[in-house]
Amino acid sequence: MASKVSQRQVLADIVPVNNTHPKWTEFKFAQVAGGEITAAVEKIYEGGSKHPTVLCAPYEIGDITLTAHMDDDYTESDGGQGLAQKLGSLRPLVGQTYYTINIKTYNCDILEPGVDRIYTEALLVGITEPEGDASSGAPATFSLTFAIQDVGPGTTSNTSSGSNGEG
Repeated sequence: MASKVSQRQVLADIVPVNNTHPKWTEFKFAQVAGGEITAAVEKIYEGGSKHPTVLCAPYEIGDITLTAHMDDDYTESDGGQGLAQKLGSLRPLVGQTYYTINIKTYNCDILEPGVDRIYTEALLVGITEPEGDASSGAPATFSLTFAIQDVGPGTTSNTSSGSNGEG
């Protein structure tokens, strides 16, 4: 990628691991936050040493929050469900349902191959419902938060298959 990437060019979509859970066919989340990768380390100062010995530890991936504007249009490919119905059917599944998260980077609205990320079996751990404010004309948003197990490199295709989550 020769040019800089703006935040508007990083979009996410989700696919249920279990096909009986709400589908989000062709729905793009406008904001992606989190997913930082960190490792806890131990620093050991041996007697008289000015510099520590660093012991490595496994890495962890932080939760990912996906945010979108509330638009309750119905999508026929998703069984005629609007966003309000999808959120309603997800409420009892928090902490129990898994999705594959695909985060894609676009360059001038064209998918940039090889720079996307796939988070397989991400557990839905939170829903933030749309908030209201009678004095505001700003669009309402909702968020889904997922606990992440691992991240794999993306592919150039638009599917979530082919990745085993190892990266």
